[in-house]
Amino acid sequence: MEITYRPRRLRRTPALRAMVRENQLLPADFIYPLFVHEGAEVEPIGAMPGANRWSLDRLSAEVQRAWNLGIRCVVLFPKVAEGLKTEDGSESFNANGLIPRAIRQLKRDVPDMAIMTDVALDPYSCDGHDGIVSQEGIVLNDETIEQLCKQAVMQAEAGADLIGPSDMMDGRVGAIREALDDAGFEHVGIISYTAKYSSAYYGPFREALDSAPRATTEKVIPKNKDTYQMDPANAREAITEAQLDEQEGSDIMMVKPGLAYLDIICRLRDESELPIAAYNVSGEYSMVKAAAERGWIDERAVVLETLLSFKRAGADLILTYHACDAAEWLQTR
Repeated sequence: MEITYRPRRLRRTPALRAMVRENQLLPADFIYPLFVHEGAEVEPIGAMPGANRWSLDRLSAEVQRAWNLGIRCVVLFPKVAEGLKTEDGSESFNANGLIPRAIRQLKRDVPDMAIMTDVALDPYSCDGHDGIVSQEGIVLNDETIEQLCKQAVMQAEAGADLIGPSDMMDGRVGAIREALDDAGFEHVGIISYTAKYSSAYYGPFREALDSAPRATTEKVIPKNKDTYQMDPANAREAITEAQLDEQEGSDIMMVKPGLAYLDIICRLRDESELPIAAYNVSGEYSMVKAAAERGWIDERAVVLETLLSFKRAGADLILTYHACDAAEWLQTR
């Protein structure tokens, strides 16, 4: 056949494919999420095979393992004791709480690792929402932001490198940036959950932290987070959120979930020069694990392909529970 251009020429050998490969995965691309609790044991999370709730005395060793694999950032999520949960989530800015103690410990034991935190009230709320819920069942925006600013400053005081507002309240990035600057933490970055969708993929995460909205006879509690997290049907709205976060001082923007929202990652990449992170969320992780356990898929191949898809869509960073496994697999390719 007379064919002038044959794309297969550059696919013919591993060397040729490597030469023209457009995207690469590196362990430094990953942000490793870690659940922490006050218990003395490492607790497996039933809905997330391979993931655990880490006790503080075992946390540093796991973070050191991640560092040795080439991972350069971890994010901490707390499972808070029921007795500490309140309507206003005030435990979130307790300087002697679980997260600030974990940060201080890691900065002592693994000082070079970048520490990202989560800023939202849901782990600390007896109502299970990211913000304060009024008696009428309204998640209050401005009142919540006051608490988030206290939480962010407390985390910065403990040594956090990146503050991650995941709450989706309007204006919280600007308020947190101002609060950090006023407290002398101009050097602490903000990685905002810019396009966080009201998604069904978060179920295993909420089991891990016991942080789902919960009914009560005392007041109206919204059953979902639709009034503040984004509608999965909307794409243009993500551009609005990105523009606002950038104007308010975000240093990195995140899309959550990642795999079902690759188009949003791509749109934000076209709109902004800021680094973009993708959150490979718990539901995405658990589906892969469940299928792999049944022998239906090759876990290693599917995970690496999935993570590469985030890079191809335009993400610079990937927050993933597969981080350590993927880092090990990349070393043996």
